[in-house]
Amino acid sequence: MTDVEIRTLADDDLRTAQNLFMRSLHRPPTTDEQWELVGQSFEPGRTWGAFAGDVLAGTALSWGSRLRVPGGQLRGLAAVTRVGVRADHRRRGVLTGLMRAQLAEVAARGEVFAGLRATEPVIYGRFGYGVSTRLHTVTVARDRAVFHPDLPATGEVRLLDTDRALEVLPGLYERIGRARVGSMSRPDALWRTSLGWPIGTGRDPRIAVHTGPDGDEGYAVFTARRPDGPGNATLEVDDLVGSSPAAVVALWRFLLSIDLVDEVKVLSRPVDEPVEAMFVDQRAVREVVPMNDLWLRVVDVPEALAARSWGGPLTLEVRDALLPDNTGVYRVSESGVERVDAEPELSVDVDVLAQLYFGRWSVSALAGVNRLRVANSEAAARADAAFALPATAWTGTFF
Repeated sequence: MTDVEIRTLADDDLRTAQNLFMRSLHRPPTTDEQWELVGQSFEPGRTWGAFAGDVLAGTALSWGSRLRVPGGQLRGLAAVTRVGVRADHRRRGVLTGLMRAQLAEVAARGEVFAGLRATEPVIYGRFGYGVSTRLHTVTVARDRAVFHPDLPATGEVRLLDTDRALEVLPGLYERIGRARVGSMSRPDALWRTSLGWPIGTGRDPRIAVHTGPDGDEGYAVFTARRPDGPGNATLEVDDLVGSSPAAVVALWRFLLSIDLVDEVKVLSRPVDEPVEAMFVDQRAVREVVPMNDLWLRVVDVPEALAARSWGGPLTLEVRDALLPDNTGVYRVSESGVERVDAEPELSVDVDVLAQLYFGRWSVSALAGVNRLRVANSEAAARADAAFALPATAWTGTFF
């Protein structure tokens, strides 16, 4: 990297950083109307810029969050987003400088993890990120969607005025949407972006809230997208959260009951959710597309290992070129974690640890494609048991 200065941005630079990010996605700059909300979505001291002289050549920011780890504990997560580099400053070390500075900042803040949603997945492995959770995007054809008669049918659904969304949804999500391993808290900055962004873009998000015997139990945020030619709309659901399977079913029922709709496309559902089984004709589910969910970076390896539950003891070596204090051999078990001077049963780079941490892959599977090293087949079996989870992890938050 030559002649590039990496520093945190002053308030006066934030709109320039936002527009740089938008341009990197080939989108127009933020309008004044959008900026009224989006401008409030920067947390102090967490936006980085790379300057080539007076030119802002790249930017990256993060929000403070909390991640639920296996076993149920919560640990700090830096939710990394709005990463962009000007097209005329690529291949000059700008992104590398930003990522290094940001990871050092996250470590200094005491946050155990960093996470992101990768637009270009090939970029982030070299900075220690790995795909940690997965999701399904599910599309259901309305004309085939006859619900099985044994499904629960309780509660009511109401439409919520968009201008009340920021009053209602954050608290509701925190109450009902945080039970599953892999879920993350959503800071105010994220809510202001996700709900404020459609202003001035031609989108008209709507919000449906399900109420059961114990009060509000779920919600869906959706937009109708009409085809260019003849035909009815597709409902695109950005966010669907329920406190129980019954609440989720109730929201599906409502969405598929809306007139002048050909299909409902929910952008993020857990991979273990049996959507097809809800319908008499399982061909109602037109498409299920597996996609990457959370890209995880373990910033504090000892704390990450100590925070999660384990299905048995394991001696594990972790290698981390960017944060060398993480490199070492650890013995993990239900009684705790300690650094040891011993031969490891399992050796991984830190990006591979991210892929094991929430059970995205088994140790045996990654050993078969030489992504890690195990001492022998018995060690691989013990490592599989150590990392195993009772239920599939899902993050389900786009940022």
